[in-house]
Amino acid sequence: MPPLLRFPRPLRVLLVFLSALVATAAALTPAYAVEIHHWERKPIPVDLPVGEERIVLIDRNVRIGLPAELADPEVLRVQSVGGALYLMAKKAFETQRVQVQDIESGQIFLIDLAATEGASAEDLRIVVSGDQSAASAADKKKSANEEGASSPDASNTPPLPVRLTRYAAQTLYAPLRTVAPLPGVRRVPMRVSQTVPLFWELPLQAQPLAAWRAGGLTVTAVEITNPDPNREFGLDPRRLQGEFVTATFMHPSVGPSTSSTSTTTVFLVTRGGGLEKALYPPAPKRSPQPDDGRQSEKNAEEGRLKKTKEAADAEK
Repeated sequence: MPPLLRFPRPLRVLLVFLSALVATAAALTPAYAVEIHHWERKPIPVDLPVGEERIVLIDRNVRIGLPAELADPEVLRVQSVGGALYLMAKKAFETQRVQVQDIESGQIFLIDLAATEGASAEDLRIVVSGDQSAASAADKKKSANEEGASSPDASNTPPLPVRLTRYAAQTLYAPLRTVAPLPGVRRVPMRVSQTVPLFWELPLQAQPLAAWRAGGLTVTAVEITNPDPNREFGLDPRRLQGEFVTATFMHPSVGPSTSSTSTTTVFLVTRGGGLEKALYPPAPKRSPQPDDGRQSEKNAEEGRLKKTKEAADAEK
C-alpha cells in the first residue's frame, strides 16, 4: 500500500492540498540570482541600470579609481562598504574602464563599466581564483623565508612613519595602481580649521588636506603656500609649531607667489591623535606696556621746550 493511503481520507486530502500550495508558492516566488564573474586578468564587464542601484561584491576592502568622465556625482554614485561596491548610474554612459584595488594586498581589478536603460540590477560577485591567491601567498612566504635566511637579524621593512608618509603621498599624487598597500590604514577626519599656524616667523599659509591613521600614528598632508610675490623661503622642520614624530617636505623651499613653485606639501606624522593635538597654541598678542609716568613727564618737558623756542622766535 502506498504510504499516503495509510492516512485517513480527510488527512490525505489535507496533505495533497498543502503539497499543491507549496508547489504553487515555489513556482510564483522569483529566484534570487547573483551574477558571478571570475577574475582572470581580463576586464570584467559590468552593466548598470540607469536610476537603479547595483551591488558588486568582492568580499575584500577595496577602493575604486574613476576616470574623469565618471568622477561626477551627477553621472555616477559610488560607495564602497565592507567589500561591496554600491553603484548607481544617474544617466547612461558608454563603457569606461575603472580600477578597483584591494587595500590590503594592493591587487588591482579592472572593470569595464557602462550604464544603459533596462540593464540588469542583479548583484554581481567577482571571485578571485583560489589558485592565484594561493600562489600569491606561497610566493610571499617563499620571499619572506629567503629574506629571513639571508638576513636573520635585520628587516627590510621601513619604519611605520616612513610607510605611512609614503602611503599618503602616493594616495594624493600617484596613480592608483602604484599605491603601496599598508595593512590597517584608514582615512580619518581632520578636527582642525581650514588653515593652521604651522610656522614660526614665516608668512606661509598652511591648509590641511587629508589624514590617515595606522598603528597608533596619524599622518596629515598639509598644503603650504607662499603669498609673498618677492621672496623665497626655505623649509626647515625646526620652524614648525608642533610636536611631530616626523615631518617630510615634498620640496626644500617655496618660491614667490608669482612662480610655479609657490606651493608644496608637508606630511606630518603624529602620535596619539591628529594634528589638532600636536600643534602648539598660537602665541598670545603682546599687550601695551603700562605707563609708569616717566614717558608722560618726558613728553611734557619736550612740549615746554618747544613752546619756549616758539616764543623766543616770535620776540625776534
